[in-house]
Amino acid sequence: MVTDSNKKNSASSDIDTLINCLPNHIQLAINLDQKKDDLLEIVMDLGRLPQARYSDGPISLGEKEVDRKDIMHVTSRIGQFNDDNRAGLERTLHRISAMRNRQNEIVALTCRVGRAIFGTIRIIEDLINSDNNLLLLGPPGIGKTTMLREVAQVLADDLKKRVVIVDTSNEIAGDGDIPHSSLGAARRMQVPQPHLQHTVMIEAVENHMPEAIIIDEIGTEAETNAARTIAERGVKLVGTAHGTSLDSLVRNPTLCDLIGGIQTVTLGDDEAKRRRTQKTVLERKSSPTFNVVIEIRSRTEVAVHTNVEKSVDIILRGGLPRPQVRNISTTGDVEKVIEHQPDIYQHQSDIYQIEGEEEFDDSDEANIKRDNTSVFGYGIGKSRLEFALSGADFRFTVATKVEKADVLITTKQMYRKKSPILKSAEERRIPVLVLRKNTSYQLDAALKQLETKRYMNNTINTIIEETEKNLETLIDGDIDEIELSPQNAYVRKIQHQIAETANLSSYSSGQEPNRSVFVFRDLTQSRNI
Repeated sequence: MVTDSNKKNSASSDIDTLINCLPNHIQLAINLDQKKDDLLEIVMDLGRLPQARYSDGPISLGEKEVDRKDIMHVTSRIGQFNDDNRAGLERTLHRISAMRNRQNEIVALTCRVGRAIFGTIRIIEDLINSDNNLLLLGPPGIGKTTMLREVAQVLADDLKKRVVIVDTSNEIAGDGDIPHSSLGAARRMQVPQPHLQHTVMIEAVENHMPEAIIIDEIGTEAETNAARTIAERGVKLVGTAHGTSLDSLVRNPTLCDLIGGIQTVTLGDDEAKRRRTQKTVLERKSSPTFNVVIEIRSRTEVAVHTNVEKSVDIILRGGLPRPQVRNISTTGDVEKVIEHQPDIYQHQSDIYQIEGEEEFDDSDEANIKRDNTSVFGYGIGKSRLEFALSGADFRFTVATKVEKADVLITTKQMYRKKSPILKSAEERRIPVLVLRKNTSYQLDAALKQLETKRYMNNTINTIIEETEKNLETLIDGDIDEIELSPQNAYVRKIQHQIAETANLSSYSSGQEPNRSVFVFRDLTQSRNI
């Protein structure tokens, strides 16, 4: 198990190099606190007390507010700030990020402690040894870059591969021209400007013959295209992106190409009837660039989508994929289980048992259509249900009677009893959502499934219906062009695809948030907006 003591022992011992760059009164406060081995970052905001942030929360450092002299004291002792407002200290992994005012003057600093921690990737060691392309997902600060650094070292030293790191912000290998020693034999290419990361990615492949490329924070369309180009050349890719889950990537119009992209497809009448969907549906466009996605939930737990194609297809059909959840147990062993997501049941006599990563069954889908979904909890406390519903993205209310509910949520144990309430719900064709365990996590996952279905079945279908209706007016009428209602980038992408399916041309015009899609009939016509 990767314990806190392991982290302290394996962390580089250069934290004093960062502390020595701070003003004397801040140094004194940190040293008095005697917790610097657990220090995450120091925050210096002009006119406020400096803060030290630890894993268990922040504390104020002294009683003197930060002034401009304090900020200049730090900036004069570190490297140059790049366009991304990040700087570092040579031969260390520490990162200093700046906030500026409208006159481009630095008014705040975030000094993040960088540590070379080993043992963080034991939970995914088998995946690193495979030929799969790996994408690590997680919010900022969860440990993506730390894992990426160790992946590079293992690939280069243990597996003897030619590894090149594309280090945009010098966060993986540290500041200066000499990479940090924790990278082993892996080589590092620095990026002169953040917006040039995609060109350096291609340059790495063309000039240095790598067997594996490491990329941190893929975030633009150019970078997703470069990643696909690299993968098609047979080079192993390991990268990171911001996001909490695979579902968040599917909804991201910029990053969704990393997992195959999304397109609209028009089905035949028979196929649409068989699927119980609209004639125009969302489907995956191509094979994913990254065929394994790892959701980092904590430093000791990850969820692994070992078959990204299947998982994305399940999400697009309104279901929840069932990743492999890996935990480091108290004994230090890696435990692997298939996550049991709650499923929606209609008129089923037995609990649907999940034995592996089974696909979501269309026949089990619930048609949750109302703007305000009423939820009846059976075997779940009302106050607990109300608390969970209050944190949902969509509008939910608690139903006091089962006959007034749009969906019923219960537990596996209660479902098996087949009480009159459950029989009444099934007779009324009210979808029944069964939790495998009566836990907050399962309840939150159930609500997430309802939200996903409502988003996919309502929002997207409504957009598709409105778009198809407008295009029919264009095709059947005397007008040559029609303007669709303003939408965000993700929705506009769908509208363009629907127009293309109908053999119509389209373009976007206007400024956000009023940018909209125009569709016209003349296929020979070209527009430059």
